[in-house]
Amino acid sequence: MASKKVLIVYAHQSSGSFNSAAKDAAVEVLTAKGCTVEVSDLYAMKFKATATAEDITGEVKNADHFCYGEETKLAWEAGKLTADITEEQRKLTEADLVIFQFPMYWFTVPAIMKGWMDRVLTLGFAFTREKRYSQGIFKEKKAMLSFTTGSQESMFSANGINGDMNVTLWPLQNGILHYCGFQVLAPQIFWAPSHVPSEARGTMLEGWRTRMQGLLGENPLAFTPLDCFDGEKGYQLKPEVHEKHAAKEFGLTVGIHLGKALPPNNQMKAGV
Repeated sequence: MASKKVLIVYAHQSSGSFNSAAKDAAVEVLTAKGCTVEVSDLYAMKFKATATAEDITGEVKNADHFCYGEETKLAWEAGKLTADITEEQRKLTEADLVIFQFPMYWFTVPAIMKGWMDRVLTLGFAFTREKRYSQGIFKEKKAMLSFTTGSQESMFSANGINGDMNVTLWPLQNGILHYCGFQVLAPQIFWAPSHVPSEARGTMLEGWRTRMQGLLGENPLAFTPLDCFDGEKGYQLKPEVHEKHAAKEFGLTVGIHLGKALPPNNQMKAGV
């Protein structure tokens, strides 16, 4: 792990929170292992959450019909993105591992963190039509979600009222992180820390500290490679891949399930 660079994108307003403790533990353990750790404390930075034309300095190409993706691609190429975006892009470019630390809000990230994703992961910088998923721009980097829930683990099971956590994680881990090419490490989920005794919270943090000892050596979650899809036919799974998998009990992934049962823990554990 020595000389590796880690970026922690952190979204919680309280320094007394469990999320703050998890972030501090990551900084402490990873620094002790020789990593260079940088933290983007989004609330402290008052990071702007909305993706708007104000993210571009100077003239835009088409003010009458403003298209954020295309305009920010041009601005990135011309060095005209605002300083707060370019600074985060610098941190991301240098990082070997990115950890997103947050409390789960409405089954996803808080708005300020979604704003970081919307504004920092710009077209051209983070992805292109050719460079995405397994052939993505950040395929040499690792990323992971570390978050707290308000609901207990049983509520996020396949039989629980919230539904399967693997399904909840698919849009974030496949649709954002893997889309940009990241090797996605299994999430670190702290189940309902506000509803358990302090001893149990301490045990959760110790588990996180222990995991971080070998974090950068972990294998990533499995996703279906881009070359398994036919770009000439609407990026449908190639027939030979479909046929190869036809007799198997489970689908390929949570999203690409082929009408079969979802592969258990596909978005929560590596090697399944």
